Amino acid sequence: MSENNNIDIQSPPCVLCGWTDDCPEKYGEKKTYVEYHLTVHYYCLLMSSGIWQRGKEDEGIDGFLITDIKKEVNRAAKLTCNICRRKGASIGCVAPKCKRSYHLPCGIKKECIFQFMEDFRSYCWEHKPVQKFPDKESGETSQCTICLDLVEQLPVYTVLKSPCCKNAWFHRECLQYQALSAGIFFFRCTVCNNKDKFQKEMLRMGIHIPEKDASWELEENAYQDLLQCYQHCDIKRCLCKKGRDYNEPDSKWEIKRCQCCGSSGTHLACSSMKSREQNWECVECRSISAKSGNYSKRKKRSLATSEKTEGTTCLLEEPSPKCPHQSPGSQCSFLLQSPKIMCQNNLSPCPDLELPASNRMTMSLSPLRSNRKCSLSKKHLRKQRRKVSNILKELKLQVKTKTTRLNISAENIWNDALKEFRKRNFNPTNTIEIKFTNCKNRSQTHTSAGSKHHFFKLLMLHLQNSSLFEGSSAKNLSLDFQAVKENLYFEAGKMIAVSLVHGGPFPGFFSKTLFNCLVCGPENVKPALEDVADVDVAQTIKMIKHANSLSSLQSTVHNCYEFLAAAGCLRPITALSDKNTLVDDILICHVIKRVISPLESFRQGLETLGVLEKMQIHPDAFASVLCHKPEKLSAETICELFTIHSSSDVNKVDFWMGYLQDVESGESVVTLEDILLFVTGSFSIPPIGFDPEPTIKFLHKRYPVGNRLLNCLELPITETYEQFKNTMEFTIRNTLKVEKE
Repeated sequence: MSENNNIDIQSPPCVLCGWTDDCPEKYGEKKTYVEYHLTVHYYCLLMSSGIWQRGKEDEGIDGFLITDIKKEVNRAAKLTCNICRRKGASIGCVAPKCKRSYHLPCGIKKECIFQFMEDFRSYCWEHKPVQKFPDKESGETSQCTICLDLVEQLPVYTVLKSPCCKNAWFHRECLQYQALSAGIFFFRCTVCNNKDKFQKEMLRMGIHIPEKDASWELEENAYQDLLQCYQHCDIKRCLCKKGRDYNEPDSKWEIKRCQCCGSSGTHLACSSMKSREQNWECVECRSISAKSGNYSKRKKRSLATSEKTEGTTCLLEEPSPKCPHQSPGSQCSFLLQSPKIMCQNNLSPCPDLELPASNRMTMSLSPLRSNRKCSLSKKHLRKQRRKVSNILKELKLQVKTKTTRLNISAENIWNDALKEFRKRNFNPTNTIEIKFTNCKNRSQTHTSAGSKHHFFKLLMLHLQNSSLFEGSSAKNLSLDFQAVKENLYFEAGKMIAVSLVHGGPFPGFFSKTLFNCLVCGPENVKPALEDVADVDVAQTIKMIKHANSLSSLQSTVHNCYEFLAAAGCLRPITALSDKNTLVDDILICHVIKRVISPLESFRQGLETLGVLEKMQIHPDAFASVLCHKPEKLSAETICELFTIHSSSDVNKVDFWMGYLQDVESGESVVTLEDILLFVTGSFSIPPIGFDPEPTIKFLHKRYPVGNRLLNCLELPITETYEQFKNTMEFTIRNTLKVEKE
């Protein structure tokens, strides 16, 4: 064996290579299996030419059957290593007509290439793949972007060049260590963050990229310190008789932490806070905020004033520098003169200005102002949705009378929809019919808009909860390698576009960041912390964001070194303000750059029927249906939706209006959604609206009839309201019950 092979008597040798070295970075994990009397390097198993993983992961040794391993050992025992001249050479060069064989450690020493992909090919030192460098680049000196040491730009085994960046050079050893640490999900070019092209080249050149999470993701209790909350009252005079460290949740002795730094606290009673929901800032943070001048960004908080608590005068923290002391008279008269509080800096309504305790009487204005804002917001949303409806109707003019029938099983909605949308004869400009097939293999063709609406509703619900998106309610695109490979992001965008134009429901689950990336381009979007769905990544960002000193920031960056290096976000930290730029870099990398390929495919899908183009022209309008959930149905909405025909009797209209009020207030066994479903087949009003528009007719009938083909509700003429209500509830409830069964 080689002279450099350090023999350890206590460590048994690998049965394939005969080496006793235990170096996971070079040879893979070395394990001894006492029950099989085997010790083997994992890479030796993978690279041996005469063995395949024929078992399951839990069979034998990592899927390699014991009988196969013993056969491979016997086969290799007959072969001589062309490097060390000893028996047991289990690895052979795959180049045609090349007969060289060698041990894995010998091959590494001789600078052979081992490709950890597909069928795990190995190339000897003569036939190994090499990177081609332009002559003008060769011989120059650059800096390894991982270890920052100098590296010569030469076509040698120990040096690798990035395929995506012109001036990115690495030591092979540095790249291998980074790949083992980052894993397949985070290993990428440290300069431009390209992953697909970069990984493909590195695999070709023999870098092993394990299919696992990054090491910082797997480390147990890696962020345990984040779970330890600061619990100490730092007020000058603490009123708690049980001490400053006493904390009793849901009581006046609960400790509230500073909303800015989190490293100072107070008992609720010690700062005269009535609720834990109130925001509180320590003296240091308030002074910093005051000096920064960012008054308009400050949240509401109570002014610290001297009050008596349980008969004891407490000395509280001084008031914020933002809010100067004013006499009660002057402050009150100002509020009486103007319904809005104006900020002197920018002369805009400033809701952050807090009133002294003596002026509590003016706080009754805030609910009115809040309700007014809410009402204006709803009116604006309705206006934008009416605009979207007109735009979608314009796009629907492309739809022809020629029909495309989709065969759909509600239990297998995604696979069936994907199959139908991918058919060669599928044309989004054709009228869509839905043929639902139930579990008993009986099928029924539905041509009404209600059935089509139901299909798109199930499809949008599946997309919202699929692995293509991440987040709680406001969704961003996730990174699903299999979905990228199968081009599912394009299909998802296409389905949403077709749904909007063909009368589907509100998607309503896009985050503002995702919507802005689609409309404005990802290079013009700045994501927020709320866009990060990964809890560990969010915690890392919070640690950096809330570092309150340069030393703590540098310590946090050091602890997160591997994560930042894998994300390509490492930067020199020389001042506390550098944390803001670092946080922005991480957010852009994780939320946008990481999913740049899925985002582009998704955008291409949304170009179907011209939807993306209209989104870019009318962003506010489309945001109302893509970033907001459908407005809850109200009696007013239903009343405005239906046009009443052929009725001169005011009482009949009053019966209908009164019934809607009863349904909305819960005094009926049916809901407003049931009424809409009974008439149109839809639970909600689609963005494009109904075609034809819903109407109401009063006829001499015994029971109401919902004509879904015409979206017409035929109501019975009754003598009393009770008769009208009873017939409505009986018919609607039983009709929907039968349909459900």
